[in-house]
Amino acid sequence: MKKQYVALVLVLLSFQFIQAQFTLDGEFRPRTEYRHGFGSIIPDALDAGYGISTRIRLNAGYQVDAYTFYVSFQDVLVWGENRQILPYDQNNSFAVFQAWAEINLGEGWSTKLGRQVISYDDQRIMGGLDWAQQGRNHDAGLLKYKKEKFMLDVGLAFNQDYSHPTGFVSTGTGYNTTGFFSYKTMQYLYLKQAWENFTGSLLLLNNGFQEFDDSDNPDGTSALQTFGTHLDYNKGAFGIAANAFIQTGKRQNEIDVKGAYLFGLDLSYKASDKVKLGLGLEIISGNDAGAGETGAFFPLYGTNHKFNGLMDYFYVGNHANSVGLFDVHASANFKFDNTSSLMVKVLNFSGEQDLPSGEKSLGTELDLVYSKAFKSYGIKLGYSHMFASDGMYELKGVTESNAADMQNWAWAMLVIKPKFLNKAD
Repeated sequence: MKKQYVALVLVLLSFQFIQAQFTLDGEFRPRTEYRHGFGSIIPDALDAGYGISTRIRLNAGYQVDAYTFYVSFQDVLVWGENRQILPYDQNNSFAVFQAWAEINLGEGWSTKLGRQVISYDDQRIMGGLDWAQQGRNHDAGLLKYKKEKFMLDVGLAFNQDYSHPTGFVSTGTGYNTTGFFSYKTMQYLYLKQAWENFTGSLLLLNNGFQEFDDSDNPDGTSALQTFGTHLDYNKGAFGIAANAFIQTGKRQNEIDVKGAYLFGLDLSYKASDKVKLGLGLEIISGNDAGAGETGAFFPLYGTNHKFNGLMDYFYVGNHANSVGLFDVHASANFKFDNTSSLMVKVLNFSGEQDLPSGEKSLGTELDLVYSKAFKSYGIKLGYSHMFASDGMYELKGVTESNAADMQNWAWAMLVIKPKFLNKAD
């Protein structure tokens, strides 16, 4: 009888598996970096940094008509971070990177709940930040609608730290996680419509940051609003993309935000099947306000490494309430064959506001990225060089006489994404 029962269970489970789609895949991504001016001007007295890190992920997805479930486990390993035979991971980097379920509500509607990557358009304001080994995710609930070339997302988030004594387990909802624009609450509306050659989207985003210094409302928040659009037009060999965003309200520490804006415009031209050219600019407002106020825009949760130079001198954990940025850039992408390509980009930087000395010019950056795909893996090689101007030394707080003669960064990355299982009905 027991054997018959077990057999029946196995048959039922097999039937469910046959009716579903199950995927299991992974990622192995080691990257080595030589840092001699990455992120900031390096003084001549300091040695260059060098190290190797590896991102590993294991991803599983399960899909039936009613819902989709997805989970992604991740660890970021720095070579040598643990001493020999250490019984635990010293940097505690193992994490659930994604864990969400999307439930089909019918007629184009669905809801997606859990830890997830939220990424839209060119990732200027909301992106997955895949370059960073740890990536970026959000714990949120989304209500989604999609029909033909129109989509609508409504996102809601409420963040909490149960371990704090004033958190969920006791009284109040104080949120003690700070830094990097970590928010307590988030609400947003995203709409996108595509036509034959043109795509336009609208993002309305509100973030609430925990404030504890208000005696009348100790669990209060400062609310920062970010509104804007991304436009994309392509016809034949020509392409135009534009971003236009404004910020208002209050950022962290109850700083009033007034007149903050971001505007970007990029033109592209496909000169041939093997050459694509680009030309663009971006203006990000700086702080020209008095104490307790700012006119500086910050691009929040985007993939900021993608913009304003790969050496991450601006808006990657830095430049949050500074002189803003005026970025003019030109690029060329060369496709050698179906498996290899080279990207060359030159960017010239100036402050949107004057530095205290009156300087505006910050410098010029050169970025090179070579990509090569093999049968089951790929490699990427990069080199960047910063040609700093007087304003950059002032901005980064290192005098030119004390700075190293060369400010550069080089890296190499291997990417392997094995597909362990892809079972579909």
